[in-house]
Parts: sequence; structure tokens; C-alpha cells
Amino acid sequence: MLVAAFLRNGLGLLVPLAIACTIYLYLYPFFGGCAFPLSSRDSNEAFEATKRLHWPYTELESEPDHVPTQLAPFRLLALGDPQLEGDTSIPTVILGTFPHVFSIFDHVTFRTEHWCFRERVRQIVHDIVDIFFEDIPWFLESLRKRFDLFGNDFYLAHIYRTLHWWSRPTHVTVLGDLLGSQWIEDDEFDIRGHRFWERAFRGGERVPDDVAVWPKHEYELAGMLDGSETEDIWTRRIMNVAGNHDIGYAGDLTPERLDRFERVFGKVNYELRFGIPINDTDVLATLHDDATNPESTRLEPEIRIVILNDMNLDTPAKNTTLQDATYSFINKVIGTSAAVEYSGIFTLVLTHIPLYKPEGVCVDAPFFDFHTPEEGGGVKEQYLLSADASKGFLEGFYGMNKDPSAAAGGRGRKGLILNGHDHEGCDTYHFINQTNGTDPAERFWEVARWRDAQAQGLPNLTSEGVPGRREITVRSMMGDFNGNAGLLSMWFNQETWEWEYEFANCRLGTPLFWWFVHFLDLGVIVAFLVYIAVTIMGAAGVDVDARFFEAVEWSRRRFSQWWNKNSNRAAATTQNGHAKMNG
Repeated sequence: MLVAAFLRNGLGLLVPLAIACTIYLYLYPFFGGCAFPLSSRDSNEAFEATKRLHWPYTELESEPDHVPTQLAPFRLLALGDPQLEGDTSIPTVILGTFPHVFSIFDHVTFRTEHWCFRERVRQIVHDIVDIFFEDIPWFLESLRKRFDLFGNDFYLAHIYRTLHWWSRPTHVTVLGDLLGSQWIEDDEFDIRGHRFWERAFRGGERVPDDVAVWPKHEYELAGMLDGSETEDIWTRRIMNVAGNHDIGYAGDLTPERLDRFERVFGKVNYELRFGIPINDTDVLATLHDDATNPESTRLEPEIRIVILNDMNLDTPAKNTTLQDATYSFINKVIGTSAAVEYSGIFTLVLTHIPLYKPEGVCVDAPFFDFHTPEEGGGVKEQYLLSADASKGFLEGFYGMNKDPSAAAGGRGRKGLILNGHDHEGCDTYHFINQTNGTDPAERFWEVARWRDAQAQGLPNLTSEGVPGRREITVRSMMGDFNGNAGLLSMWFNQETWEWEYEFANCRLGTPLFWWFVHFLDLGVIVAFLVYIAVTIMGAAGVDVDARFFEAVEWSRRRFSQWWNKNSNRAAATTQNGHAKMNG
């Protein structure tokens, strides 16, 4: 049986390819060596530790499904700018399906007004032309776009699901621009929100409002970083940051846009605090206590996560009440922070718009655009925060100072900034040189690429008059940027009594490969089913080869007849045209 042999040989080639591609796609973090960093900062050691989580014959330190305690106690899966698009990106939704057909109908039924019959006929002819040059292309593009949106949701879901399973994060964040546009109506917003939770980030859940609290002096920890089963809830909760495509820039932000975001994705301004257990009584005796140990500068180890809406930090803002609420939140965070002299607290700020940087440091350069006075004014678009907002950010949240005579020498509190917005991603170090000149007013904040700052040894000069903080802009997880994800690990060093951290990237790759693998798998399944059907028919005595060649011959004859018919018609038309010209 030639047909059966052809299918069998084809499957012999395609099945191994499909299996290899599928294994690579669904285990891409393994092949990419992705893992949360360890305190040793050895990527190979981190990868081996992550592999042991999935090796069934490894005896773990606790229950089989539990993460070994040698991994960092805080592991944040950071995802940037998924930007779920929807109906507003589909031409037929905006323009209608075959609008020129309906226009022709209106002209023919005299539902439109024209000054003469010739003008009506001219419009009909134009509409007929537009059907072929606009309606049909728009319709086909809309079909392609709908299919692309459907696949893009699962592409994003594949990144979240696979990395979540492989790397075992303790916490997850999406750093803004969850959706593709702030201008969509409420019903479309709810549809995209449903796709976000039920398709792209299925299994995740928003941080409850009663957990996402504003800073207060007497607070309770949101959780302990002890790897216990009770803390597994934080592996499902997603700390969503509001981006410009979610609620708008300062000139677009309204209470209605803010309310619907908070209803679906969670609050835009809140803090969470996580501690680690200290069971050693000798170590506990070294902690600060106003009554028994007032001289100590050691506080109980704690990670303070600040989720900040920085969309309206810069002016002018459309709604000053919302802007005042943001600054009130910032002041509350600063007011409830430990004094800069104390150690043991780490402040992690999750926000969307990156801090100010001169042109050339990152892909995005400083840029501001404003609404016209007729449009109400306000910030229309910005790539980075202003220099003043960034200065207040660093000196406020982290208490750093350009004057070395300030408290704790102006070194400030330990911390890190994570954000999105710049889809290409960037890793920078903001610092101020306290030894530059004699007048503190002459000193200003500088910024360098993280790798350049490391090469110059800047992060090690904090105690020598050059305090600074690292800012990581996480590359987008969109397909155009290779489906990137950030892996942030943090652990506590009891010798220095400070938190330490390390960051790594993990990329899936182009979505074209994702599409290729699934189409390849589908083709193999279809070919396998056809092969089974051919085999059964052959066993039943049906001459499959004869039937196949009969079908091919029938198709060939029909195509030949159609081709000859249309070729003769075209030739006759050409000859008549030449005859009329000659006549």
C-alpha cells in the first residue's frame, strides 16, 4: 500500500522531530539553565539545586513536595508588560464587517442622498472596488488577529505556568501594563481581565484587599519565609502593578479607571512585610530592644515590599485628589520606615515607570508629552520619571543623602527597585558621590549600567561616601521580546545582618517556535489518525491506493477543465479587443 507506506515513512520523520521540539518547548527552563540564584551566586549550583526539585529519587530535607531549605527563602518571579490586546486591535470590530457591502445596499435602496444619479453610481462603483481592496483584507486580517490573540494568551500562559512549575517561586509579580490600552470600555476591560486570570495567568489570584494594607506603625507580617505549607498561598497570589496601559498616565488617570483596575487586579498602593524565623536565643539576644538592648542597631529580619502606582508622580495631573493619595501613601511609607541607622530591613519597591536616566543609558531616553490646554492639560506620555521625582524617590524611600554628615552617613536603607515600561529592559545603578566638591548643593544623582558600575566597584563604595541603589527594569514577557521573565532571589546574611540578593533572566524565545511546535504536533496527530484509518480500510479489503489515485486523477481533470475554460475565455476577450481596435 503506497499511501500507507508514505504516511508511515512521513510519521517516521515527523514524530521524532515533534517529540524533540515539544520536549524542548515544555522544558525550556531546563534547557536554558534557568534557576533562582543562590547565596553562592554560582549559576551552575543554582541549576543543580533546581533540578533536584524535580528528580523523583532525591531525598529532600522534608516532605517530597517541599522545596529544600538550601534555596533562597524569598524567590520572586517578576514578569513585565504582558499587554493583553483585545477587540480594539481587530479591524472589523472598529470598522465593521464588509462595511462597503452595506454601503452599496444603502445606495441601491436610495437611503443615501446624492445630487444626481451619476454620483450614486460612482459611489457604488467605488464601494465595489473597496470590497476587494479594503473589506476582504480587513476581514482576513481580523481572522488572523483573533487567532493571534488566542494563541498569545496561551504563549504568555506557557511562560507563567512552565516557569512557576520549574523554578518554584515563593512570590509572583506583574510589573504593569497587564492590558493593552487604558482607553477601552468597561465591558472590554472585564473581558481582558477574565482572559488574564482564566487563560494567561490561570491558577493565580489577586492579593486580597484585607491583606494589601497601607503602612501603619503597628503592623502584622503578611507571611513568614519559612517554606511551610501555610505560605504556599503566596505562590498563587500575584502582586499586580498598575501601568499606563491599565489606568493611564497622570493626564489620563481618573477615579473610574482606578476603581475598575483595583476591582479586577487588586490595589495600586500597598505594602507587604515578610519575615524569617530566628530560633537561636543567642542571636535573638542581640536584637534591638528599648528596654534590654537599646544600643543594638539590629532589627528582626524583614522584607518590606512596596507596591507603588507611580503613574501620577509627575505633574500636571488630571485628578489632583488621586495624585495627593499617591504622595500620601509615599509619605506614610517613609514615616513608618525604620531609622536609617538600623539594619535587617530590606525595602523592595515594585512599580512601573523607571527612574530618570540620561539618554544613552537605556533604550528609553527621557521623554514627556502633554495634553493641550483644550484637552485639559496633564501628562499625556512619559518614558521615565522626571529627575525631581526620581530624586525624591531615592532620598525618600531609602533615606540616602548627598551630605555625609546626615544620619548613618547618608548611606540610607538597603533596598532594590523593580519596574517595567521599557520593554527592552535595563539594569542600572543610581548613586551620588558625597566626596564631589565641598558644597552638598553641587552634588547630584548619577546613574550607570549595572555592569559598568560593578566594573568601577561603585556598589562597594557605599561606606566610602558613594551610596547608591540598584534599579532593574524587567524585559517584557511579550513575544516581540522573546518571552522574558525575571528571577529575583533574596537571602539573609546573619554575619552582616543584611539581606542580599541576586537577579537572573530566563527567556522562552520567539512565539514563532511556540506556534511551529503546536502546528507540528497537530499535523502529526492528524497524519497518525489518517494512517490508522488507511490501515483499517486496507485490512477490510478496500484498495486505498486505487481510490487515492482515482481522487487525484479526478481533481487533476477538474482543474484542467477549469484552467482551459478560463484560458480560452481570456484569449477570446483579448482577440475581440484587438479586432475592435483594428476596426
